[in-house]
Amino acid sequence: LSFATRLATGDSEADPFRLVPDGVLVRVMGAPKASRNQIDGVVASTQGSAVKVRVTAAPENGKANQAILKLLAKAWHVPVSHLSVASGQTDRHKTVLVAGNAAAQIDHLRKWAEDANE
Repeated sequence: LSFATRLATGDSEADPFRLVPDGVLVRVMGAPKASRNQIDGVVASTQGSAVKVRVTAAPENGKANQAILKLLAKAWHVPVSHLSVASGQTDRHKTVLVAGNAAAQIDHLRKWAEDANE
């Protein structure tokens, strides 16, 4: 099933995005020390659907986290200063906070996910 179809059926596990008062929380699955920086779109993970991000940076001193945030900021057209790792700093499974107008952000992110998963 496509991302849009799973979302339309109300499958909350299919939606890596969750509204919170100060923005949107996004489930992210990081893959450090990859051969190149890239976003693989929304994939199934043990934690539910997540945005898979591969980065060349090693997971030391927060370098991989910074690379993930930088790549997501570029893909989502938001300032990197609006992104932060809310939980999972030392885990592959992370929660990233996209600060800002939550309603506008979640629509933008879901549209991005549909396009990324076509």
